[in-house]
Order: sequence, then structure tokens, then C-alpha cells
Amino acid sequence: MITNSQYQTIISEYEKEQTKNRHLLSERRSEVFAALPSYKELEESVSSLCVAQGRKLLTGDTQALDEMKQRMRELARRKKQLLKENDYPEDYLDPIYTCPDCKDTGYLPDHSKCHCLQEKLVALLYEQSGLNGQTETENFKHLSMEYYAGEDLVRFQKAVASAQKFVSDFGSHYHNLFFYGTVGTGKSFLSYCIAKEVLDLGKSVKYFSAGVLFDTLSEYTFRSNEKDALSQFCDALYGCDLLIIDDLGTELVNSFVASELFHCLNERHLRQKATIISSNISLEEFRDHYSERIFSRITSNFELLKITGPDIRMYKKRIANRK
Repeated sequence: MITNSQYQTIISEYEKEQTKNRHLLSERRSEVFAALPSYKELEESVSSLCVAQGRKLLTGDTQALDEMKQRMRELARRKKQLLKENDYPEDYLDPIYTCPDCKDTGYLPDHSKCHCLQEKLVALLYEQSGLNGQTETENFKHLSMEYYAGEDLVRFQKAVASAQKFVSDFGSHYHNLFFYGTVGTGKSFLSYCIAKEVLDLGKSVKYFSAGVLFDTLSEYTFRSNEKDALSQFCDALYGCDLLIIDDLGTELVNSFVASELFHCLNERHLRQKATIISSNISLEEFRDHYSERIFSRITSNFELLKITGPDIRMYKKRIANRK
């Protein structure tokens, strides 16, 4: 989630960009005025013209405005021509913008966010997600069915279809996914695929391996000087648009872990915030591993998708070793 202070930091970057570009334009004006005194005279003519025509308007001259516009156009043409004749680009002294669309404000004339601001916000969301660049290679563009056959293929195709629907419905339909099955079959891969699509929508994503998640919660919870950090962490954990918990079942399960997992799932359900969980253990093992109420929460609020097949990581490693 992007905080107000982070948003203001981005907006302040636009203000710095405006200042930099104004300074550059000022330097260009000084350069041209020194090299072309006649250009400076034309600039001064513009100011004089505005004053003179303004006086005419005040005296009731109805033609003064049209006359001023016509003469201003002629002065602008002469200035550009003078620049061109002296090997300057015609737009050399036009206002400078890093993003011409929003004129370095971040917002378009209709008050909607400019594409450049959207890109900055998405980049920050990626930075906060905890994905560490995984989505650059693990995304739907790199999805392949070649490692699956028979029932494994049918299951993976169903999981892919559910993942794609999850993305297309995101934000309009509350939904959770639970990927489970054998090791190395693409559960985490599909989670990354979804994460990229959701991040590109400008939504917040938080990714954790189960071990890291509960270690972090434990560290903040049992240190008396970490209460503020715990509060901030939980705000992000419960409030992000999509939470991904990877490899659930690999962590050491105790009463603290079980309690925190249930609280997290319950809180996100109450807020109607989407969650994706992947696990290498079977549903029977999952039920034995955690409490009955956690198992009930998963089976009632998540779409359960079993993925089986060869360990793709090991398969790729064997192929690489043969080369």
C-alpha cells in the first residue's frame, strides 16, 4: 500500500523536475539573448504590445484584442525564424517538460492521473511487494504447458484458467486461490503470474514465503520496542489488495503460527481482500498440520486447485546438465 508520505514524495519529485526544467529554460534564454540581441528586442516588443493593447481595451477599443492576437502570432513567427536562421531549433525557447502530456504535474487536464504518475506508483508497488524481480521472467508470457501430460495437464490447464479469471475479475469480485500439490509443479509460478498482472493494474501486492511471514510476525510481536513496527506491518498485511503466502506448510507450526494464520485469513476475509496460498502438502496433511477452523476457513473461502506433475526445476536442471 502506498502511504500519504510516499505519495507526497513522488509529487515532490515532479516539483523538482519543474524547477530543473525552468532553470534549463532560463539558461537557454540567457544564451540566446547574449548571442542574438535582436531576439531580445522581439521579446521586449511582446511585453510592450501587451501593455499597449491592454490600454486600448480599457478605453473601449473592441478591435484591440484581435489586433493583439494577430501581432503576437507575427512576433512568434519572427522569433522562430530568427532562431532557425542562427542554427537554433525553432522550439529552443519553448517551455521544457519531461512529460509533455501532464506538463510535469502528474495529472492530465481532466484531473486523471497521467501515465507517468501511474508508472511511478506501479514501480513503488513493485518495490514494496517483496517479489524481488521474480515477475520479470515468471509471468503469463513465459507460461508453458510442455511439462504436463494426462491428468497433470488437465489440472494445470484448470489452474491457469482460474488464475486468468482471477486477474480479469480482480477488484470487482472477491476471490481467493489455494494452490496445492507436488513440489515444483508451477504453484509459485502461477502466483507470480497473477502478482504481475495485479501490480500492473496499480494494485498493492505483498508476497511472503510462509517461513519469513511468521518469523517477521514473531520478531515484531515478542519485542517490546517493535510495537509500532508490528502495527505498520499488520496494516500492510491485512490491507494490501493481494496477499500471497508461498510454501505454507514448510514453516514450524506452533500455537503462535496457527493463531496468526487464522487471524490473518479472518481479517482479510472481513475486509474482502484477496489472498493466494500455495502449499506442497495435501489437504489431509494440511488439516492435520493446522487447526480445524483454519482448514474450514480455507476450504470454504478459497478455490482449491490441485497441481501435479514432474518437478519442473529438477527437469530443467537435468536438461541443462546434459548440454
